[in-house]
Amino acid sequence: MAEALFDVRNLVKRFGTSTVVDDLSFSIAPGECLGVIGPNGAGKTTTIRMCLGLTAPDSGTISAFGLSMPRDDRAIKAQLGVVAQMDTLDPDFSCAENLLVYGRYFGLKGAEIRARTPLLLEFASLTSKANAKPGELSGGMKRRLSLARALVNDPKLLLLDEPTTGLDPQARHLMWERLQALLQQGKSILLTTHFMDEAERLCSRLLVLDHGKCIAQGAPRDLIEQHLEREVVEVYGQGALALAESPVRELASRVEVSGETVFFYTNQSTAVLHALGDYPQLRTLHRPANLEDLFLKLTGRQIREDS
Repeated sequence: MAEALFDVRNLVKRFGTSTVVDDLSFSIAPGECLGVIGPNGAGKTTTIRMCLGLTAPDSGTISAFGLSMPRDDRAIKAQLGVVAQMDTLDPDFSCAENLLVYGRYFGLKGAEIRARTPLLLEFASLTSKANAKPGELSGGMKRRLSLARALVNDPKLLLLDEPTTGLDPQARHLMWERLQALLQQGKSILLTTHFMDEAERLCSRLLVLDHGKCIAQGAPRDLIEQHLEREVVEVYGQGALALAESPVRELASRVEVSGETVFFYTNQSTAVLHALGDYPQLRTLHRPANLEDLFLKLTGRQIREDS
């Protein structure tokens, strides 16, 4: 594995009596997309804030590009690009002006930023919107402008905190295309997301956080194979819940109930599907196990409030 571009060791953060990040370690190699997934309150955003020097850890170390945080925080930040959860675009400036002003924060000359602006707007598919203000843009356009702005300093590493939240499917797919292009250019990405398809599509490695701890890590497909059965049969409709206590249950390796749906997890679905033929009134979905199944198995199905 290539030498780490970004390295976090034994990070701990407490707020009062609550430990939000608990002995967390990870590294990011050049050209790698590391995904961080977990339920609300798992410590994802606090971790990002510590990586940016916005929140001080209680213990542990953060180093990047051969430098140390917080001692070299300005030099580290100069090589980072950030897309936050919330829109931080300046509503009074046009798209091109947002790039210009942001580039100034990095000490870039106006001429240098103006030379980069057309390429950044083209990358974000916003060339025709150069003079439009953020209020005139769709949600997807704003997120792409935020990504373009994060690239104005030509960063080595992008920190993306749920970058596609609130976007429709078309906008999300376009954002994914742009992020894939950056990875192909050799950029590194630290990504937090609640979208399991996004994590599986973009990330070469994943950290699964829960209650501030890393409870699993590895490549998405490796994690699925390690923790899950190969196949899932979902059953729903009137009377489906009774199947969870029926003889069909014995034909699966594991059974879970969520809402009005029964999930049969199995390495060989033939017997389960055959038995379900006796219940034509029910609807079934037969599919391979995926990252969402992994997430729910490791962190549970109970809904958690933001913290």
